[in-house]
Amino acid sequence: MAAAASATERWVRTGEVELCVAEWGDRTQPTVLLVHGYPDSKEVWSQVAEQLADRFHVVAYDVRGCGRSTAPSPLRGGYTLERLTDDFLAVVDAVSPDRPVHLVGHDWGSVQAWEFVTVSRTEGRIASFTSMSGPSLDHFGHWIKQRTRRPGPRRVGQLLGQGAKSWYVYALHTPRLPEAAWRGPLGKRWPRLLERLEGIPAGDYPTASLPRDGAHGAWLYRDNVRRRLLHPRTDPFAHAPVQLITPIGDAFLSERLYDDLDQWVPQLTRRTIAAKHWVPRTRPDQLAAWIGEFVSTIEASGRSSVRTGSPKPYADRFGGQLVLVTGAASGIGRATAFAFAEAGARVIAVDRDTEGATRTAELARLIGAPQSWAETVDVADEAAMEKLADKVTSEYGVVDVLVNNAGIGLAGSFLDTTTEDWRRVLDVNLWGVIHGCRAFGRRMAERGQGGHIVNTASAAAFQPSRALPAYSTSKAAVLMLSECLRAELAGQGIGVSAICPGIVNTNITATTRFTGVTEEEQKRRQEKSSRLYGKRNYPPEKVAEAVLRAVARNQAVVPVTPEARGARLLGRISPKALRGLARINPPM
Repeated sequence: MAAAASATERWVRTGEVELCVAEWGDRTQPTVLLVHGYPDSKEVWSQVAEQLADRFHVVAYDVRGCGRSTAPSPLRGGYTLERLTDDFLAVVDAVSPDRPVHLVGHDWGSVQAWEFVTVSRTEGRIASFTSMSGPSLDHFGHWIKQRTRRPGPRRVGQLLGQGAKSWYVYALHTPRLPEAAWRGPLGKRWPRLLERLEGIPAGDYPTASLPRDGAHGAWLYRDNVRRRLLHPRTDPFAHAPVQLITPIGDAFLSERLYDDLDQWVPQLTRRTIAAKHWVPRTRPDQLAAWIGEFVSTIEASGRSSVRTGSPKPYADRFGGQLVLVTGAASGIGRATAFAFAEAGARVIAVDRDTEGATRTAELARLIGAPQSWAETVDVADEAAMEKLADKVTSEYGVVDVLVNNAGIGLAGSFLDTTTEDWRRVLDVNLWGVIHGCRAFGRRMAERGQGGHIVNTASAAAFQPSRALPAYSTSKAAVLMLSECLRAELAGQGIGVSAICPGIVNTNITATTRFTGVTEEEQKRRQEKSSRLYGKRNYPPEKVAEAVLRAVARNQAVVPVTPEARGARLLGRISPKALRGLARINPPM
């Protein structure tokens, strides 16, 4: 393991099996017990364990027949959930005899941990449970029965969707085939497959025991899946608080599997993460942060209570994610930063206005962001944006959601718009978006765990106007750029949305330049525009709501405000009428 130098190992005997157990950190601190999945060994947790060890007593063990633990004999019947519960209790008695443990499971580690946290003989031994990428087989069985008894179109679709994702389960039930595959070509090619499909560098994982681990672990499925899905327990209620972390890019499990989980878990905290299946290896920083926060909250409350459910909109979707917003010193950018902060995201507020960005970051922390930072940059400066992306990645991590919002206004006829005017509006409104997408989008793609890019366009992107040729052109280009990027990045799990607000009450009107007029006339027009937008009084908070909704639903183009939706509709059903409106010279 990567943390092997700081870990101590011991063997714990349970029946005829000896389990290899690794420990990190101070044994007087609360114990976090990590249970690995299939076909993994405890090494899958090495990076998470390292990051938790400075605060907790961290324990991971090789499940029977995996890694350095011995296998039962015979294998058949040796991997039932009842036997695995025996193993868990033996490990807990050895590493934390006088204090309940905080249980964490991934994949089959989570499947068996659901058994631990719902059977009576473990009550009092578990302080909390964090689950990821592994449902309770009992809950899964009831989920299937509910959908087969009342098979509406949506429920049938959910069954078929999960059935397709579970193709490997059928293969693992075939005699001898899984063992031959793991001891043959699959065992040799598995590290390269993981690197290609999930972006997991080989490193110290998986270990040389992989062929054996894969062959033995097939009995996890054979001994449990069919029996529990056909005859699920009637009382699989969790007796400890549960934190559910759902990777939205999981190729093996549908998010819909957890729709009914609240009925089985009285104290449930939901989180989602833009990642694929093997999150302990691809997002150890985020997992360590969430596990640490969850454990600390329960320890501080004396294990008597814990936050349940999702108290704020989108908290399950964006809690803990890293969100960067440009143009965040005011207006739509500030409102968007606040909306993500309220959902529990970590926020980076970016703007040329250092004081405004700093204020946004400070308020974001008060609103609910667990962490927030301010960065000063001119989005039109390519080198500065690349430098910012390097700094953000090294200090805070890869951005999960990028909101390219920075923009400036420019009004006036085409013939009065100078080359310098064009250059400035395109540098900020278009090139600023291009720089953001390139610098941060490339890092999202390299991480291989998805993400989302939001580009603020405008209703002017599809509403031509004789008064806004440069501004409308820049925003139309942003719209098309977003559509092109959406097509290109879809295969990498990165969504792209174009937000198109209409008339919104922000300070852009006070800073919009009017070409071909005197300074005095320009000031008069700015003041008049500000009054008109103020009377319209459409708040930027509603645009921020649309941004979060667009990311959560992966929407492509989102007109905001009635006039934006009307212009987009009119452009589709009667382009000629839209062009006629473009000829009207707005009163100034």
